[in-house]
Amino acid sequence: MKIVDITPETDSHYFCCLEEWSDEIKEAGDYKKTWYERMKTRGLKVKYALDENGVIGGMIQYLPIEHSMYQGNNLYVVLCIWVHGHKQGRGNYRKRGMGTALLKAAEDDARELGAYGMVTWGVSIPVFMRASWFRKQGYEVVEKNGIMRLLWKPFKDGAIPPKFTKRIKKPEKGSEKVNVTIFRNGWCQNMNIACERARKAAMEFPGKTNLQVIETIDKETEKEWGVSDGLFVDGKEIGIGPAPSYRKIHKIIQKRVRQLH
Repeated sequence: MKIVDITPETDSHYFCCLEEWSDEIKEAGDYKKTWYERMKTRGLKVKYALDENGVIGGMIQYLPIEHSMYQGNNLYVVLCIWVHGHKQGRGNYRKRGMGTALLKAAEDDARELGAYGMVTWGVSIPVFMRASWFRKQGYEVVEKNGIMRLLWKPFKDGAIPPKFTKRIKKPEKGSEKVNVTIFRNGWCQNMNIACERARKAAMEFPGKTNLQVIETIDKETEKEWGVSDGLFVDGKEIGIGPAPSYRKIHKIIQKRVRQLH
């Protein structure tokens, strides 16, 4: 196994999360690429794990916390570690130690860059980015929000724990039309897929919906709302992790439209 940095020749694998075979990933659009081009000048780092044949089996992305959706200083944040686990495409690369190797490489890099610690998020249920896995890697939970966990591993004395960004406000309910509000940062293809499905679903009700897309790649916009990625239908938040189907989003909007008309 070998850990390498992303290059212009390999960045296309990153944009599709190693899932070139997936039709679903194509729904996400080019928002991740746009986000990457902007954030790579602000400290974003991406590394790949290669197998013995040089095939990419996993990846990690991390950046300074000041440019993330969390609150803190002098820390780096792992936005996600993804090891390809599908039979399609390049095949299943899990249970080979790639995730552990990627995390260690990112931690070593962050230390060299002067970071006081590494931060990440996890969930308390057995799915992608499990909090329990990060605890085994030496991370501690510092905050909880539902099934979400904010974890960190301090590198230096005096490091201050990170915090979740608190919700400041949420979109209002419509009076004559259904308000469909999308918050999109661009870093996560799962979120981008959900946002694109919501945008297309809202457009299926011309004259009956107000569609607002708020791009939160601008940190000040994110701070204004306290939201990085999200979907709201008439002020009610719709979970987008994992991305709900187009049909489900369409039904939610349709129900509200019928209630108003």
